[in-house]
Amino acid sequence: MERHKFKETLVDLLKKDSRLLDDKGELQKQIVHDFANNLDPALITLLLSEPATKEEFFLKINDVFVFKNNDFKFFLDENKIDNSYTQYENKIGLSFGSRLLRESSDVVLNFPYKDCVLQGGQSTEEGTDIYFEFDPKAGDYEEKKAKRKEIFFNQVLARDEIDRLFEPKAFIAPFHRAAVFNRNANGTITDNLIIKGNNLLALHSLKQQFRGKVKLIYIDPPYNTGNDSFAYNDNFNHSTWLTFMKNRLEVARELLREDGSIWINIDDDESHYLKTLTDGIFGRTNFIANVIWQKKFAPQNDAKYFSDNHDHILVFAKSKETFRINFLERDEETLSRYKNID
Repeated sequence: MERHKFKETLVDLLKKDSRLLDDKGELQKQIVHDFANNLDPALITLLLSEPATKEEFFLKINDVFVFKNNDFKFFLDENKIDNSYTQYENKIGLSFGSRLLRESSDVVLNFPYKDCVLQGGQSTEEGTDIYFEFDPKAGDYEEKKAKRKEIFFNQVLARDEIDRLFEPKAFIAPFHRAAVFNRNANGTITDNLIIKGNNLLALHSLKQQFRGKVKLIYIDPPYNTGNDSFAYNDNFNHSTWLTFMKNRLEVARELLREDGSIWINIDDDESHYLKTLTDGIFGRTNFIANVIWQKKFAPQNDAKYFSDNHDHILVFAKSKETFRINFLERDEETLSRYKNID
């Protein structure tokens, strides 16, 4: 069957499932992707019912048909083949599938490159590449540095690159020696660790040892104000930041115990988007509080509109049902330090 005819056959077939359509009867590609990822039985049955799609998207092993999930999703997006491809529209906003917020009461945070992984080097060492350029006057090669080009690796199209990025890395002690750790009887590392390096790589390197064992995570990410270290010179600086945060929050959740929690320090510029993003990862029902804390105590007269003297700490539990806060006992010595504070 010709390719364009096959596309028409596939579209007509998928439209038979009303769950995949919007209010106007059009296919919602992201919903189809989600159903394919979840190996939805009704979708699989539908694709098996048509000989052309059965031959294209299934591998027969003895008497069993195995669904070629990646091939199916790749076919849906076959006009986009580079690793920086994103299936989301080139705009930022609150939407549900292809519908805007005003058209639906179901809300998700959508942004370009949401389905990608960004390594996101932040320090001077991480954020630059070293290369050599020949200098005719000196007659030798001169070492130069340039801002590293970050790549948005699509989770489907660049699976190999992402797997290499997330593989556990070797820890090196001072003087470039392999790190040797003290462990308990269960083999779990008992040392206090200070790790210098890319936080995404470090989190994934800790995942095998500490998955489901961490009581508390506190992070102080870049605020994305233009005045901090998050200086990406691309057209999607806001969505780049959201992708950066999404990649790290997802692995952070894996590290937490069931009674654990994560505390995220942020300011007004991104706090509301971060709250919505974290709702989607930890679950809105696991939101504990937005802690407001005063960061400036001296009078500030440099504000153009309002004086900015506070920041936020968003607190999310891994599971709100098992989350408990350990309060310090209010002994006389502790209370005496704050006797002048109401």
